[in-house]
Amino acid sequence: MRFPVIFWLLAVVVQNAAGAALARIPAPPELGVRAYLLIDADSGEVLAENNADMRNEPASLTKIMTVYTVADALRSGHIKLEDATIVSEYAWHQEGSRMFLDVNKPVTVDQLLHGDIIQSGNDASVALAEHVSGTEENFAKVMNEHAQAMGLKATHFANSTGLPNPETYTTARDLSTLARALIRDFPAIYALFSLPEFTYNGIRQPNRNGLLGRDPSADGVKTGHTESAGFCLVGSAKRDGMRLISVVMGAQSNSARTRATQALLNYGYRFFETRRLYAADAAVVTARVWMGESAELPVGVKQDTMVTFPRGQFDKLKITLELSKEIKAPVQAGAALGEARIELDGKPVASIPLVALQAVAEGSYAGQFIDWARLLVQ
Repeated sequence: MRFPVIFWLLAVVVQNAAGAALARIPAPPELGVRAYLLIDADSGEVLAENNADMRNEPASLTKIMTVYTVADALRSGHIKLEDATIVSEYAWHQEGSRMFLDVNKPVTVDQLLHGDIIQSGNDASVALAEHVSGTEENFAKVMNEHAQAMGLKATHFANSTGLPNPETYTTARDLSTLARALIRDFPAIYALFSLPEFTYNGIRQPNRNGLLGRDPSADGVKTGHTESAGFCLVGSAKRDGMRLISVVMGAQSNSARTRATQALLNYGYRFFETRRLYAADAAVVTARVWMGESAELPVGVKQDTMVTFPRGQFDKLKITLELSKEIKAPVQAGAALGEARIELDGKPVASIPLVALQAVAEGSYAGQFIDWARLLVQ
């Protein structure tokens, strides 16, 4: 297949046998909270937001990063689930919600994770921090390193618990990114967030996420509350293969944060859908390569490409593939060669990088000369 010198364009209309498209997307529901955000977990598309970049106190939503940091230490082999740690007096003395650990008594990392996730135990958070990093202060530094690596631009942690501290703050947008990373990177650990209860030391405590007993599709994530932060909830649900993540901050009550989260999730599932447009490492198009051992090169995407759009309008998506002009060998696998632009009714939906799916080395001198001559003629 040959391409013009300047660039190659292909426009196609994606066909679908779905029903009639919705006339319009209504405004998100009125929630009466300080800030909120709703995203699709696979595409990252924002479906609804209000004050999403406002700095807020995260309270126990901090524990999402605590769990992520512990999960990363488990993945690296730095610690193990069966490791036992002796509870320090500092961990035992933590205020607020507790797992009810015994000072100077052993407890496993697995038990601490259950206590931290399900019971929101501040004592469990500190015990985990001390086991991973020696001190909570050192652990907070690692938390902040993860935050920076994730691109959390308005987040900082001073402790592992979320207890009030002027140096602990975040935004609804950053929390959605954090929750998305936890679900993606550590699905086995994330599964603990859906457990309805946990008993330790003879004390049974229910999961504080009221969404779990209310919505069968809900499986996380975490609640938080202090007097200054209000009632907060990062929620997530999966229906028919589509996962949404919601963040609600500064609600007036426990029931209010649950209702607001449910309203956001229902809004997202009612009016939007997400589909895989391209599979990872599958050719989207074959490009012409000049001066190479091969004259053709498969071009595609590095990862599965998910696109979110108004429900019922898949057949209206317009995809334009644009490739670089005069692709010349050598070409490295993974080299950026263009993009796929998705539009709906003339408005951009997504822009997807297209890359070389394999390498192409330089061809023989004779072959290169022939291609050079052809380019001169063109």
